[in-house]
Amino acid sequence: MENSKTKIALVTGGSRGLGKAMAIALAGKGIDVMITYHSNAEQADAVVAEVESLGRKARAFQLDTAVISSFDNFFDDITSYLSSTYGIGTFDFLINNAGVGVNAPVLQTTEEQFDQMIDIHYKGVFFLIQKALSFMNEGGGIVNVSSGLARFSVPGYGAYGSAKGAIEVLTRYLAKELGDRKIRVNVVAPGPIATDFGGGAVRDNKEMNAMLSSLTALGRVGNADDIGGVVAFLCTEDAKWVNGQRIEAAGGINL
Repeated sequence: MENSKTKIALVTGGSRGLGKAMAIALAGKGIDVMITYHSNAEQADAVVAEVESLGRKARAFQLDTAVISSFDNFFDDITSYLSSTYGIGTFDFLINNAGVGVNAPVLQTTEEQFDQMIDIHYKGVFFLIQKALSFMNEGGGIVNVSSGLARFSVPGYGAYGSAKGAIEVLTRYLAKELGDRKIRVNVVAPGPIATDFGGGAVRDNKEMNAMLSSLTALGRVGNADDIGGVVAFLCTEDAKWVNGQRIEAAGGINL
């Protein structure tokens, strides 16, 4: 797609928290947005309305990113929407944000919990990218979402953190393999964020919030919009020479 054409981004898990902030920040950069939601269509529709209020087009689609067998139908739906709305069934940016957390020590992690982390944070992302690349424009980009927990260790997040570590390695492989299509691939690693992720503990548990803030150079935990703007930046021409990089947006935690 030429630079003069409207750019379009697909954000998984875009109905709340970080994904919502990403969608709004992308719209602020003049990018149209498609979001996925797991179960809450009402929240997703509210994000669509907010993006539209900023003058950009938006649409929400239901998707469970752990169910790889659903991906073909999902891309049928979005390419049909793209074709009818823009006259072309392709888009520019994929942001792999959807996720859930598991807090359990390695010795107590069940196979079911482990499989959930791998399916959502690694296997699902791997094969969603594989499917999406058939519909992505040359010169676009992929942003994967990791975690500070892939760099530093907090007991209880072994399965989650190691799955995110896998995504960081995959990002570098993708950046190299997709270079001939001029598709940039980067990873953003948030630190602790005050959202409802993981039951909202960072936001709602005052003791945890204070402890994490004390470990952070800027003296607080993050907010969703601290991350949304970083992701949006990576989908602009300002980031055209940023590729294969891990950007930790965490206020300087555990330096």
